[in-house]
Amino acid sequence: MVTAALQTRMSGTPAEALDRARVAAARVRDPEMPMLTLVDLGVLRDVAIEDGRVVTTITPTYSGCPAMATMRDDLQRELQDAGFEGAEVRVSLTPAWTSDWITEEGRAALKGAGISPPGQAPKHQGPVALTLMPTKRALTCTLCGSADVKLSSEFGPTACKAMYQCLDCLEPFQHVKEI
Repeated sequence: MVTAALQTRMSGTPAEALDRARVAAARVRDPEMPMLTLVDLGVLRDVAIEDGRVVTTITPTYSGCPAMATMRDDLQRELQDAGFEGAEVRVSLTPAWTSDWITEEGRAALKGAGISPPGQAPKHQGPVALTLMPTKRALTCTLCGSADVKLSSEFGPTACKAMYQCLDCLEPFQHVKEI
């Protein structure tokens, strides 16, 4: 329910206020990959008005993602700056985030920044087997396009990225993992 006070404070109809809140939320960038917005990354799951205030829902890429607090704070600040005092940011772990939620615009932004975007996430029926071997991925160098690449480290500068090196141009590059 949208109260008269909220409507006055936000100016316009409830639908216009919700549109403004969505636009404000869509401006927030990922702190670890600033070429992506939370929308591009698929982390921003919902923007709604509940009980007279804006409520957003975000889902972390990993349940222990250290950037979640910054994402939450940046989202709350952006909404406040847009006139939505008391906006609430909820963190939801279900459904679990998947790299398939990254938008096409986000994938293009990653590639443009020299980061290899993820392929399609693996589909699992039942329990996921634990393997200690590196994940085999079909990807190409973000600089020269060569498919002759090797895994340098399964763990890059963030938990959601792996490090690769091109064996043709010898340049290292990051790859966003398929989850």
